[in-house]
Amino acid sequence: MFEFVWLWAWALLPLAWLVYRFSKPVAQPAAIHLPQLPQGVGQKQPSSIIRKVLMSLVWVSLVCAIARPVWYGDPIEIKPEHRDMLLAVDLSGSMAIPDMVTKDGQSIDRLTAVKHVLADFIAKRKGDRLGLVVFADHGYLQTPLTFDRKTVEQQLNRTVLGLIGQSTAIGEGLGVATKTFIDSKAPQRVIILLSDGGNTSGVIGPIEAAKLAQESHVKIYTVGVGADKMIQKGFFGDRVVNPSSDLDENTLSKIAAMTGGEYFRARNPQQLEKIYDVINKLQPVNNAQQTWRPRDELFRYPLALALLLSVIIAFMRKRHG
Repeated sequence: MFEFVWLWAWALLPLAWLVYRFSKPVAQPAAIHLPQLPQGVGQKQPSSIIRKVLMSLVWVSLVCAIARPVWYGDPIEIKPEHRDMLLAVDLSGSMAIPDMVTKDGQSIDRLTAVKHVLADFIAKRKGDRLGLVVFADHGYLQTPLTFDRKTVEQQLNRTVLGLIGQSTAIGEGLGVATKTFIDSKAPQRVIILLSDGGNTSGVIGPIEAAKLAQESHVKIYTVGVGADKMIQKGFFGDRVVNPSSDLDENTLSKIAAMTGGEYFRARNPQQLEKIYDVINKLQPVNNAQQTWRPRDELFRYPLALALLLSVIIAFMRKRHG
């Protein structure tokens, strides 16, 4: 939005005309006395009219600069305090199991269900710094803590299975997430860990990593994902299997209890969505905010124009005497 901060300065605009109109010209003694003026002398020359126009533009430009033109950008909301929250997502091979049944009866794989639910969760965390850690054979920081929620969502959607292995390094995922909080000044630091199995890889165990998080005052919410029953088609007919037999619920529950968090179980996308709604309520977004509008001072442009026109006027006077 464009605005003049000192709008009253435009009242100075007629001042130059008033001085020109009512002030008495200074009498200059004639250097040469001629009985008769040469033909054409005394008539207004085109160059004189141009100079007056340019001088008027100089004055308008100066008044415009004095009025202090400013361009205000769109309002930016700033949270005086924020929460740092890291999403730790399992990318082991078992996340490809299509045992998550949607409301319309369609079966989708676990990672697709997680991406869909987490996208909505990320959109609601306005004002918090979010980050993304992924783990399979090892744990990796995919997205550092940032206020840019769109980037976190994009990085999550770009994750693919098999890129970092097939195993499940829960301990390393927690360790990487906890390490990311080392330089954090946030009053609350939270990890939301989602896994569908037990720890089968990594250089640090889940309980040991949970102790480090506990010492760093990091709260961990754990989510076990995967259906309890799934019909598997075979050569001799269909049979019911438990695709979540490898899920280590005891360890996930202990990790959450050690750090003051909670353990949740998600057997379908609907339960997973409700879990993240519960976490939203347990860790509400800080509603306190401050609004700041970026401001660009524009007075330099009319001031530069006035300077340029003054140089042109001086050049014309020197040329025409």
